[in-house]
Amino acid sequence: MNSMPEQKKHSVNQAIEGALPPFNFSSDMIPENKDERLRNYRQSAWTTYLETPFPAHKDEAWRRTDIRELHTHHFTLPLGRGKNLSQFPPEKCLATITEDDHRGGQIISGVFESLTELDPALADLGVIFTDFRTAELEHAHLLRELLGQIVLVNEDKFTALAAALSQDGVLLYVPKDVVVQAPLHSLYCGAGDYNAFINHLVIWVEEGAEVTFVHESVSPHSENSSQIFHNGIVEIHVGKRARLNFIELQSWGENVWSFTRQRARVLGDGKLEWIYGAMGTHLTKNFSDIDLMEPGAYCRMSGFYFPSGKQHFDHDTQQNHLARDTTSDLLFKGALLEKSHSVWQGMIYVAPGADGTDGYQANRNLILSKGVQADSIPGLEILADNVRCTHAATVGKIDENELFYLLSRGIPKDEAEQLIVTGFFAEIMERIPFEGVRYRFTDAIREKMSGS
Repeated sequence: MNSMPEQKKHSVNQAIEGALPPFNFSSDMIPENKDERLRNYRQSAWTTYLETPFPAHKDEAWRRTDIRELHTHHFTLPLGRGKNLSQFPPEKCLATITEDDHRGGQIISGVFESLTELDPALADLGVIFTDFRTAELEHAHLLRELLGQIVLVNEDKFTALAAALSQDGVLLYVPKDVVVQAPLHSLYCGAGDYNAFINHLVIWVEEGAEVTFVHESVSPHSENSSQIFHNGIVEIHVGKRARLNFIELQSWGENVWSFTRQRARVLGDGKLEWIYGAMGTHLTKNFSDIDLMEPGAYCRMSGFYFPSGKQHFDHDTQQNHLARDTTSDLLFKGALLEKSHSVWQGMIYVAPGADGTDGYQANRNLILSKGVQADSIPGLEILADNVRCTHAATVGKIDENELFYLLSRGIPKDEAEQLIVTGFFAEIMERIPFEGVRYRFTDAIREKMSGS
């Protein structure tokens, strides 16, 4: 039986989706690849994308996030890639992230032609750190074994689209027992009217290996420009006894709508330190899952977000304890200005037989304006005995006593409030291992406060 024509599938989806018309993407936009398994991966994802409706407002994970104003029918993939870095991105994003001006490698991609550098000594050890398109061409034998192992293409419509059309991204592969001392850095840049930036990150750290990876996303800050669409997948594997520090900062402009599906898998005695910061976009919907697969697996996830204006940030986190004697520690902090809205939904899941689980999650929100809304929904699902799982959620304003103390010392009110907000995030900042990255985050906080 012949499959349903592509155009008819779009019509069916539009009827299901109601007010949100289909994207204007086509199968011609699927990147070409000589490797059969990679081609099949993308084709399967495309078929899933066509057959899957957009998330509905009635869906529990989406009922606090309205995407009906997304201009789906306008978006196109960037046609040309520039080479001139003199105007954009900001110089601070190209600066070093360490005090000694040393990093193991850097990738710049997105609106620019991909620029990649890697310390030759790391390459000699078998480390692969390259942009996604180069990975498909030069490391297809490895990539085909890794893609889709952690994030499935059928998770939702956006995930399927990212799997099918991703032109950008990073492949980081660290072989067994290789220790990468200097951090690796990638910078993903978006710009233009109604451009769609679709990327896929695969971070694979083999048994006993260690690495620190800093990933940043940035675009010009503009509220009045046409929408930009970002769609991404992040797949993380931390092998037995491996160590990964993964730090990501999202500083998209306020005309960007961003949808990301992220999942980490940690094996026995592996350790993941995951730090996530969100400052930009008009709307963010981010899924971040942690799967602790074997005894001794550990993950600490630290997140912060700072919406202002009419920004809407929705973060959905899941800590899955799938084996005994595993540990997860999650802390998300947010400050909100003007008429912004934040949503955090968190779940700790303990599978049957996962005795000895130690799971913690907390969400703290600081309200800085009368018109903001902060929704905090923690959750526990425990199907094992002899576990320790706790959660907490708070929403509060600036402590008047703290503010009065600073004012009484002659500090102007605006500066005093900025000091309090910076102090509120200090617990997260202290977990960032590099001064250059901490400066990026604190500088973004200052910009938010000064612009409010």
